[in-house]
Amino acid sequence: MFNKFVEKLKNIFSSHKIDEAFFEELEDTLIEGDLGARLTDEVIQTLRKEAKEEKASTVEDLQRIMKDLLSSYVKTSSVELDPSGLNVFLILGVNGVGKTTSIAKMANYYTKRGKKVLLAAADTFRAAAVDQLDIHAKRLNMRIVKQSTGSDPGAVVYDALSSAIAQNDDLILADTAGRMHNKENLMKELQKIDKIISNRGIKPECYRKYLVIDATTGQNGLSQAMLFNSAVKLDGVILTKYDSASKGGALVQIGQALGLPIVFVGTGETYDDIHPFDKDEFLDALVGLEEK
Repeated sequence: MFNKFVEKLKNIFSSHKIDEAFFEELEDTLIEGDLGARLTDEVIQTLRKEAKEEKASTVEDLQRIMKDLLSSYVKTSSVELDPSGLNVFLILGVNGVGKTTSIAKMANYYTKRGKKVLLAAADTFRAAAVDQLDIHAKRLNMRIVKQSTGSDPGAVVYDALSSAIAQNDDLILADTAGRMHNKENLMKELQKIDKIISNRGIKPECYRKYLVIDATTGQNGLSQAMLFNSAVKLDGVILTKYDSASKGGALVQIGQALGLPIVFVGTGETYDDIHPFDKDEFLDALVGLEEK
């Protein structure tokens, strides 16, 4: 994962002595890897200071110091369901990031762990989204609540809540629109759905709002997170295309700017290709520690 970015970091760590040229090239690479100018400057200054204080003399010393630095920005969160009531995951994200497929993978993940899962096709703005989720539901032999294209998304969620409560389900996974006529309409629609869920008595600890981000989008991922977080306070991020040659730095930025944990990562095409985020694995790969 993050192949190109990781290879550049590895080359810097392995081909330089620890001098000014090393820090300058490292700084350029971190900015190119979407860590952002401000955060990169903070990391470089702290790395200089700690490398000097700890008398770092090897590549491994610097990599471990850098891993510790970035660790404070990368957040994780438990994927376990709250057993005290019906859990509701509102899944958000712009079109094209793999949102509906991620919902199907999560449904499969929890079903295999003995949970009763209901899908809610609340992206009624786009006909293909309802059809796509319906196809996944059939393949997974899973219940779904849906209405016709153009229906009120809030009504779909309301019906899903009623059905899940009646059937004693453990989890609702609700798809939402990623695009409408303008951003303001989209954000208002999401806020309306958010209010419907809260008003139906779902406990705060059982309700989570997750944003799906394509791991290859880099800086756009942070912009998307800030936009959706401003509308409905997010609880975490789900990454798709995590097995590709993405840059990785934006994930650190999301953690630093918004304090959002990475929850799940999608690593392939099948329903089983989703896993809880492994912080150590990610950071080891990012600083080039995973293969020795």
